[in-house]
Amino acid sequence: MADGGSGRHRLDKKDEQGSAKLNSRKRRRESSGSNGSAEEVIAKVSRSSFGLREPAPFSDEIEVDYSKPYVRVTMEEAKKGTPGDRPVRVYADGIFDLFHSGHARALMQAKNLFPNTYLIVGVCSDELTHNFKGFTVMNENERYDAVQHCRYVDEVVRNAPWTLTPEFLTEHRIDFVAHDDIPYSSAGSDDVYKHIKEAGMFAPTQRTEGISTSDIITRIVRDYDVYARRNLQRGYTAKELNVSFINEKKYHLQERVDKVKKKVKDVEEKSKEFVQKVEEKSIDLIQKWEEKSREFIGNFLEMFGPEGALKHMLKEGKGRMLQAISPKQSPSNSPTRERSPSPSFRWPFSGKTSPPSSPANLSTPSLRSLGSFDGELP
Repeated sequence: MADGGSGRHRLDKKDEQGSAKLNSRKRRRESSGSNGSAEEVIAKVSRSSFGLREPAPFSDEIEVDYSKPYVRVTMEEAKKGTPGDRPVRVYADGIFDLFHSGHARALMQAKNLFPNTYLIVGVCSDELTHNFKGFTVMNENERYDAVQHCRYVDEVVRNAPWTLTPEFLTEHRIDFVAHDDIPYSSAGSDDVYKHIKEAGMFAPTQRTEGISTSDIITRIVRDYDVYARRNLQRGYTAKELNVSFINEKKYHLQERVDKVKKKVKDVEEKSKEFVQKVEEKSIDLIQKWEEKSREFIGNFLEMFGPEGALKHMLKEGKGRMLQAISPKQSPSNSPTRERSPSPSFRWPFSGKTSPPSSPANLSTPSLRSLGSFDGELP
């Protein structure tokens, strides 16, 4: 029986199983919040290095002890967990052309089918693949190497058979065969895994939707011109890309046109940005102008309006001017003062008497006193 540690530096089996569980990103959904909305929570693990340090060995490089009899375990025994020195040997085969995440996920499922699993992966050769399926992008050595460096693989079988025979299953002491449950019609059979299913050795896995080798090739064929132009720019020759002389010139012309288009697009984007900035600046200036205009109109009305400060100032000034020009008039009828009676005075040459004169009248005779002579001078 093949020892899991032969020809390869790896961790202890228990640590390996623990690492597989810790490194699997477990997700759980919990209802949180008042509205009961479900949120996706990622279970975090402590940071540590559980990765293997070397690629998986090939089956023909491993020594197998055939002295010990090999008895296949049942599904119930495998699910319960086998002893550490007797892992469940699971086999998964395929072409693995353009090795991608869909392949890796399928092998991850096969590795985690049982608590203690030893995963053997068979890769078909170029001859078998070209005969039964079609031409591959990667050759067999490249495909072997890609599978070797997948972390879930413990052993790689080169030149794996297209149809699994009892002799092959016995030689590699396989307990279960892992593959997706979709019938795989090939080599004149409706399902090449039919006899495996009937023997109770089939362990189904799930395909990863949206990714496959055929999908990747379809993308390349669909965007062939883009990839051809890109590789011509990188220095590949038209002969290496199997591109004709006319197509090569066409690709170069398209590349120049694309550069011009890109420059025009850049200018348009810069122009749009400039216009947008001018518009924003204009809007800002208009808003400031409106604010200043409202402020100016308010100040103007406050000064020159119907009830403005200027009107009050004019009223006050007018009142002061009128008061200065036209003072208050004195009363028209002044009160008469009563004179005290004085003794009458008679002139010596006249029989008439005249009222006594005040000292002022004595010094400066008035008209009335002058007319009182009446020509009666002595």
